[in-house]
Amino acid sequence: MDSRKLIVTDRRHTQAVPLLDVTYAKLAAVIPPLAEHRVVVMGGFIGATEDGITTTLGRGGSDFTASIAGAGIGAEEIQIWTDVDGMLTADPTVCPDAHRVKVISFTEAAELAYFGAKVLHPATVLPAIDRNIPVLILNSRRPQVEGTRILSEGVASTNAVKSIACKSKVMVLNIRSTRMFMAHGFMRRIFEIFDRHETSVDMVATSEVSVSLTVDETGRLEGILGELREFSEVWVDENQAIICMVGENIRRTPGVAARIFNALGSINVRMVSQGASALNLGFVVAGEDLTAAVQALHREFFTELDPAVFDA
Repeated sequence: MDSRKLIVTDRRHTQAVPLLDVTYAKLAAVIPPLAEHRVVVMGGFIGATEDGITTTLGRGGSDFTASIAGAGIGAEEIQIWTDVDGMLTADPTVCPDAHRVKVISFTEAAELAYFGAKVLHPATVLPAIDRNIPVLILNSRRPQVEGTRILSEGVASTNAVKSIACKSKVMVLNIRSTRMFMAHGFMRRIFEIFDRHETSVDMVATSEVSVSLTVDETGRLEGILGELREFSEVWVDENQAIICMVGENIRRTPGVAARIFNALGSINVRMVSQGASALNLGFVVAGEDLTAAVQALHREFFTELDPAVFDA
């Protein structure tokens, strides 16, 4: 099947967003009848607008297409075949001692993907979440490995943390305006600028007159800085790194933050952010400290492993 006949998107060429309701309807009507008698093969990454103009879905678009197709036809499971054994407890290029995670929840997997786990694009799990379809991450070079199973609900674990995600080459923008003291609208004004420039923000830390936030998309940074400097002081710290501790047990386990900062020792932490769900605890360190920080945290949290969740 030509995926352009089934994957309907908006007009954002090179970063198109699928129109899921229309796409699901097309998939449900076309694929199941064909699949009764033959194997249906469809290219990923490519779609088309409603009037038939070819579009592409951007990085991770092929895995995203697989998840959309699985959701559209109500598949029993969605398999993503890649070149690693599954989701790991840390990036193996940063921490060679990383272990395979056997099972993880959708929400944990999405957090890890967003904060740098390269095996999975953040958008991939969204259609599967919507239709509650398990996703398997498998290694095409080692098909005998069971991989990682991503489920709507995670398996209970004795480990406080499920995995450590990291993202390098991040910039921290520090925005300060004493004119905005006790004034409403400071945050709105800042994020309207990022919205106009279509640039996403990863982490945010705030006080009354200052905001620090991280970005890893620098293509429109000059325009953003120009607008911010119209009402505030702005300085940029380059070559920073985000480290994100992810796990549903973080919210239920006292002392996790203390263990993190004790493990980091003399490594300086720039900013800290914990989501409202308490599913993750993220912080920023200098880029040159990334490897040492991740390895120290991995020793602290993954020396002992729950065999139901991790492959030793």
